[in-house]
Amino acid sequence: MMARVAAAKDASTPGTPVSKTDQAYAHVRGKILDGSFPPGSRLVIEQIARDIGISVVPVREAIRRLEAEGYISYTRNVGAAVANVDLARYPETAETLAILESAATALAVPNIRPTDLAKARRINDGLRRTVEALDPIEFTKRNHQFHRVLFDRCPNVHLAKIVEREWSLLGTTRRSAFTFVPERALSSVDEHEELLRLIEIGASIVKIEQFARDHRLRTMHSLEERIGGGLHGDVVPETLA
Repeated sequence: MMARVAAAKDASTPGTPVSKTDQAYAHVRGKILDGSFPPGSRLVIEQIARDIGISVVPVREAIRRLEAEGYISYTRNVGAAVANVDLARYPETAETLAILESAATALAVPNIRPTDLAKARRINDGLRRTVEALDPIEFTKRNHQFHRVLFDRCPNVHLAKIVEREWSLLGTTRRSAFTFVPERALSSVDEHEELLRLIEIGASIVKIEQFARDHRLRTMHSLEERIGGGLHGDVVPETLA
């Protein structure tokens, strides 16, 4: 099982040939996630191709792939554009991530090493410092790193990839819950420590999965309570855009 995981990871290691379509996909997706291509912005395929230094064909293929994953919308006679923020999608995306990531984390437990736990704890210590420094962007980045250390050991490579995709989709919906519900950030850090403790003491897989799922859902519920239905309304809180 672990050999299969290693083989899958080797496919993306440095030195592995990358197709031009993959190159275009990584370029456009990266621009969407870092905000260079904001929601609603039109994507000019010819310009993207020139920026990367490739033909338009692989860019078109990358655009179709990103459209299938929900990052891009395509309108006939208009073209491709970055998908607009859909706040109504946030609860569903967060709930989906809670279910899938907790399952991936539970499956990963037998493969998680002491060095992984040490790394996750260092990241979590850094998370605590970002709370103290009131840095929501860095908090979101480190929070993802923390969880990835754990679910990255999931032997089901397909599930781990889906979890990573859901993280990305969640990132296109909101930058950070930290700014909007700051008190939740500190609680989240404490829950991370408890999750690591449960893994260290050999708690049951069922208990670990339940705790990981509840941890994710608490953030979603905190946001819903704070904005009082704004996730489903017409008002777009700036911190979620």
